[in-house]
Amino acid sequence: MTERLWETHANWWQKGFTDGADPEYEEQILPLTVDLLTGFDRILDIGCGEGQITRLLAEQKSQALGIDITWAQISAASTRSNGEDYVRSSAGALPFRNQIFDAAIACLVFEHIVEMEDAIREVARVLRPRGRFVLMLNHPLLQTPGSGWVDDHMVDPPSQYWRIGDYLIEQETIEEVELGVHIPFIHRPLNAYVNALSDSGLTLERMLEPPPPLGFIERHESYAAAAFIPRLLVLICRSS
Repeated sequence: MTERLWETHANWWQKGFTDGADPEYEEQILPLTVDLLTGFDRILDIGCGEGQITRLLAEQKSQALGIDITWAQISAASTRSNGEDYVRSSAGALPFRNQIFDAAIACLVFEHIVEMEDAIREVARVLRPRGRFVLMLNHPLLQTPGSGWVDDHMVDPPSQYWRIGDYLIEQETIEEVELGVHIPFIHRPLNAYVNALSDSGLTLERMLEPPPPLGFIERHESYAAAAFIPRLLVLICRSS
């Protein structure tokens, strides 16, 4: 079902999150990508979508290659390509030999992959010794099912706070992200990712929880209350 839904709604992603349409990508994710991966030669972009991160890495003089499970995304990426390559593949069975890449990135992808542990093992397999893996996730606190803003009018003055759902329970949901667009999400607590990385021989070197960028905060007056709630989690890892 996951693959079918992404195939069906690939156009939603391409319209809403590329070509400058999304401030979180433009002001935060893309600059972080450049900062964390410039200088690495061969880089694998896992779940590349229509290729905006792959193209960006190629602009930084890296030899970038993107993989995605959906034909609609790979087709768009190939059409928009500036010379970088794309392959249709699942993250859990990468069609590459061992220790071929200097670095890899997965941006807002692993929270949609059912066999997450298999995908992380594959990343570890294709990375060269001391290679870098940048794992960018929708922050698990934000994506926990049942979480959301609560307006408390029982206190004086009224207050607003963020309620966290059943954070420790791994669960898969289908979310209607906009009218008629249904996207699968798999919530996992942070320990699930960290332990899977460790079990695969990937060492966590640094963790980032950047605040939402100004362009996101300015989109709606209600977003100002979320200025100190992280939407993005970045795990920077090194292979053995």
